[in-house]
Amino acid sequence: MSKSTAQVIIFVLILVTLPIFFITIPVIISYYNRIKRANNSVDFSYSGMDVQLKKRADLIPNLVSSVKTIMKHETELFERITSLRSGIASAEERSAERFQLEGELSSAMGALNVSMENYPEIKSNTNMLQLQRNLTETEEQISAARRAYNNAVLNINNMITTFPGNIFGAAFDAKEGTYFQAAEGDTKNPNVGNLFGV
Repeated sequence: MSKSTAQVIIFVLILVTLPIFFITIPVIISYYNRIKRANNSVDFSYSGMDVQLKKRADLIPNLVSSVKTIMKHETELFERITSLRSGIASAEERSAERFQLEGELSSAMGALNVSMENYPEIKSNTNMLQLQRNLTETEEQISAARRAYNNAVLNINNMITTFPGNIFGAAFDAKEGTYFQAAEGDTKNPNVGNLFGV
């Protein structure tokens, strides 16, 4: 092979590979950055939700101790709330188990609020009313934060499970996020008759 033929072959190889190089590298960088930004969004939205969950966890002992002496017949509910709170503290962050326990705690807190309606001493106590308002506001903030978190999880999950993002997701070791879903009891229609003793 002559020197000029070798130069032509090298020149052709450069012409063929150069565009591939200049297209591939920016695509890889783009997907890497998109996946990292999506992960950061999940982290950010989770931290916002976690703040509200911890705020609720801090309010629960005050609520339980305030109503325990009045509501002597609700010991099983108090024990369940305390047990769920302990389980949440020991559960792994962002795990399906943690989210399930948080959902069950929301249901238990709802049951406690319904039970408290049967006690006029509680309904007339200004400290209890303020505590209930704080818990209600916190539950609303948890609900909003849960929607933001689930939206961020949906975004990263869509990105790393569809083509070609799944290839880059596997290459960059991206993991699918876990949704924070409502507890099973929260998705059922409530029996309003129970609330009125019917």
